[in-house]
This record gives sequence, structure tokens and C-alpha cells, in this order.
Amino acid sequence: MLPAVDRDFTWRDGERIVRFGRGALAAAPELLGEGYVLLTTARHELSAPEVVSGAASVHHVPAGRVDDVAGDLLDAVDGDLIVALGGGRVVDVAKALAAAHRADAAAIPTTLSAAEMTRGHRHARGVDPATPRVRPRVVINDPDLSASQPDHDLAASAANSLGHAIEGPMTPKASPVPALAAREAARLLAEDEDHEALALGALLAGYVIDSAGYGLHHVLSQSLARFAGVWHGRANAAMLPHTTVALRRRAPDTLAALDAAAGIEMEALARRMAQRAGAQQLRDLGVTEEALETCVREAMARRRDLAGTPPAADEAEVRALYEAAW
Repeated sequence: MLPAVDRDFTWRDGERIVRFGRGALAAAPELLGEGYVLLTTARHELSAPEVVSGAASVHHVPAGRVDDVAGDLLDAVDGDLIVALGGGRVVDVAKALAAAHRADAAAIPTTLSAAEMTRGHRHARGVDPATPRVRPRVVINDPDLSASQPDHDLAASAANSLGHAIEGPMTPKASPVPALAAREAARLLAEDEDHEALALGALLAGYVIDSAGYGLHHVLSQSLARFAGVWHGRANAAMLPHTTVALRRRAPDTLAALDAAAGIEMEALARRMAQRAGAQQLRDLGVTEEALETCVREAMARRRDLAGTPPAADEAEVRALYEAAW
């Protein structure tokens, strides 16, 4: 376990400032300034009144797909700095709007999605797909917020981050630094009862996926979220015990290094997270056989993304993994 001092830090990473630690929210006025536009939800607005008070305007992000929600907010939300206070969907909507308006983004996460650490997001509906994507230039990660979900949701969100740590080190873009970060992330994410460790593990895993990219696991999980109506965290939790087996076949040494760092095999950790998340079978999450076939088709349409964990999965493997999780 890392010493307590190492869990309270400010990390200057290029154009980005990452503030992590209990009480980090107190740094929001200094890091964000005043007059920013805030995106949040009614529930999360109450968790950070100091962030709300510094905003020029506050907009609630409704449920829905990121591209559609961002498209609906495109005319209403504009400013030099768009700040997200919420989970991965809220953060991704803020990034999409910042990209559309050529603005900066900042993020204060309330889940372990690690969306705040990446430039990956869908564009707002109607925005040119060639528009450069945005990575938040300010990240304020306070474990009292980012690891504040109920236990079953927290486990599902942790599974999402563990997927980052497992998949990132085996892509063609991987290098020693994200590989080392992935091992530390896996070690921290295995600490089920330590919310501070989970928050830091998720942050590091987000760094991994931003640096190295993703492949099989994330394509399958994202397809479930988008086309089968499964919450993103539970989609990851349900798929990870199965996709990890497929990824170990591709990169056994990478998985062995993660096992050693965490003190547990990744498949066993993934099963434990799925159980705690209540996401052991897709059918219990409302996924129908028809929806599963749609997800197979949509996943295969993303062949370039599947190639992120070579060799790229073929249709038979994709279907077999979905069926194993169903």
C-alpha cells in the first residue's frame, strides 16, 4: 500500500493539472477561477456548493447518449472553460461541448470511470467528426467524491477502471510508463475496502488508457452500453471476467505482471467485482438475445478499435464472449 503522503499530490502533466487527495475539492476556486460553465446533475450539485457558487451558469445533464445530450445542449452551453461535476457521462458531455466550442474542459469526477483522464469521447450530434477531441486541462479528484457511490455501483465502476489497466498495456501504443502505471492501478483496485486506493487506481488506469488506447474489452462493453441499454459500469463488470481470459491468450506476460502486482489473478479479481456489482450475467441485466446480436454486429463494425488488442477478434470470438457473459 502506498504511504498516505503519496495519496495527496498535484501532478503537472503537460497542459494538464491533476489534483488528487482527500480535501482536493478545496483547491477548486484556485484551479478553476471564476466564471466557468458548470455541467452537473441535481444530486451532484449538492455535493460541491463551492464549485456551484463559482460558476457563471449551471446546466443539468439529463440521461441519454453523450452525442445526443451534448447536441441538445450545444446552443445553451458555451464558455472558455466548461467544468464537469459528475460521472463519466457528465464528463464526456463536457468534453464534447468543449470540443465543439474550441474551449477548455475541467472535471471533478464522482465515479471511478476515469473519463476525466482521457480525451476519448463522442462528438456532439452534428459536429464534424474531424474536430479535435478534448482532454480536461484541470482534474480535481477527491476520493470522498470519486469513490462515493454505493458499494455495488462502486464495484461496477472499479471493474471499468480495471479493464483500462488490463487492456492498455497490451495495445500497439503501449510503452513502459503506462505499463508500470497499469500494474500500480491493478494493485490499488484490488483493495476493495479502501476507497482512497480505488480512486487513485482508477485515476492511474485512466492515464493508461489515454496513453495506450483500448481494444476488445472496451469495444464489447461500450456496445452493450450503447445498444443494449446496460449501464456502462455494469457492462464492464459483466464482460471483464470473460474478456480477460481472451486477453490473457493474447498477452500472457502482461497479465502475469498485473497478477503479481495485485497479488491475485485478474480473472479472479474481475469475477469478484462482477459479483459485488450484481453483474454476473447479462440476461439478469435485461439483455435479450436480439440485443446481443445487435451488439455483435455493432462491435464488428469497429474493427479498427478491435485491432487495439491484436490479433483483432473475429465475429465468432465476439459472439462467444457475449454468449459466455449472457
